[in-house]
Amino acid sequence: MEHGAAVEGIAAIAAQLEHSALGAAMRESLFLYPLMNLLHIFGLILLVGAIGLLDLRVLGWARDLPLKLCSYYLTPIALIGLGMMLGSGFLIFSADAGPLSASTIFRVKLLVIVAALVNAGLFRLAWSRRLGHWNDNAPPVARAQAGLSLLLWFSAATAGRLIGYG
Repeated sequence: MEHGAAVEGIAAIAAQLEHSALGAAMRESLFLYPLMNLLHIFGLILLVGAIGLLDLRVLGWARDLPLKLCSYYLTPIALIGLGMMLGSGFLIFSADAGPLSASTIFRVKLLVIVAALVNAGLFRLAWSRRLGHWNDNAPPVARAQAGLSLLLWFSAATAGRLIGYG
């Protein structure tokens, strides 16, 4: 499929979503859109808060806390936050899907989120069984991934806030 055709296809799907009953409900309800925004922010707090703390621990912060235990408790919180963000984000998107799908900042946000999720997945695949051995020092590659994770999630949150200005 040619790039132009793909963009047109995405625009058509976005327009259908925006003009659907869901899109209309999100735009017309006095409480639904603001509630989803609050849920999205709460999901961001859970996701980035938990992942941020875990990344900081991998980077060497709070070495008296066992890394494996930190991962055990913080990962489910991050996953709950991610689920909240995906669900609420889709609903928020449905209210204004046409213009958002054409927004460069929105597209950058999505690409950064995908990169952050890929980084997290690769980290889990490569290192999850070794976390118990790193209470003093994580390998340099793992520390680089933790630093990249912080950068990517902060960038995604920043892009999300910039969407309204772009």
